[in-house]
Amino acid sequence: MAQKRPAEARSDKLFYYALIPFASTAFLIILLTLFVLTAKGLPALEFYGLKVLTSTRWLPNEFDPEKAVYGLLPAIAGTLVTAIIAVVIALPLSLSLTVLVEELAPSRVRDILSSLVDVMAGMPTIVYGVWGIGFLAPILAPIYSGLQSTLGSLPLFSCEPTGGFSILTAGLLLAIMIIPFIFAVVKEAYRAIPATYREAALSLGMTRYEYTRLLMGMIKPAIIAGVLLGFGRAASETVAVALVVGNAFNLPLCIIGPGITVSSLIANQFGEANLYPLMQNVLYLGGLVLLVLGLASNFLGILMLTRVRVRV
Repeated sequence: MAQKRPAEARSDKLFYYALIPFASTAFLIILLTLFVLTAKGLPALEFYGLKVLTSTRWLPNEFDPEKAVYGLLPAIAGTLVTAIIAVVIALPLSLSLTVLVEELAPSRVRDILSSLVDVMAGMPTIVYGVWGIGFLAPILAPIYSGLQSTLGSLPLFSCEPTGGFSILTAGLLLAIMIIPFIFAVVKEAYRAIPATYREAALSLGMTRYEYTRLLMGMIKPAIIAGVLLGFGRAASETVAVALVVGNAFNLPLCIIGPGITVSSLIANQFGEANLYPLMQNVLYLGGLVLLVLGLASNFLGILMLTRVRVRV
């Protein structure tokens, strides 16, 4: 094999070093965001202590910050619960859609379904939120009343529903929104399975169910990665959730009642936060919690995807 001439090697190095600043931009933006949120959020943590993360009350005081009570626990818990509901609903739908597109649907139907999922991923979140207000919440309102009357003895359905705006509505809407992301991860991993494995499975006389189950078992890390990435996407959603979650400062002990998430709390309170001492700092601290949660879930998801590439 011919070796590169010194001039070519020098130009390659120059090209490589010239791209480093551009490739580092995303990393620097994340570091800058983390720095700003930390710098803005630490004063609230220093003033109120850990109770700002564990308190369940939100009582601003315009004049005296010592009399104000800011608790992020209901918002953090609401974020986790809505994201978990979204993942639990979206995962089986995404897996079923993957099997349908990759194994069962004719080529034309496959292309149409894939295009529709791509359109779902690219739709503005405000469209989902408006659809949730005008269609999803009104449909779910009588269903919640029925659940409360029949399953009211269970804590999850014990509260009196206030229309269709609730933790569960937000979770259902988020599930619809994250299906394209989980589907994309699982589909790419499913397609990457070598054809020899598929042929070997079919040659053993496996049924369609056994064959699909075997292939899905081979991409378990990709499925976990899709769940983690979908969880991070659901936890960070703001506009759509703020429109349907109800924005009540309650712990999400009852999923058919209104609640709040960190992102919806920031969206609703930040406009007037400058009128109250340290409220902005508390909201920045909530944003920091959300950023750390998103970075952790995405990092773990990317790590699982790396395992898939190595295995397949």
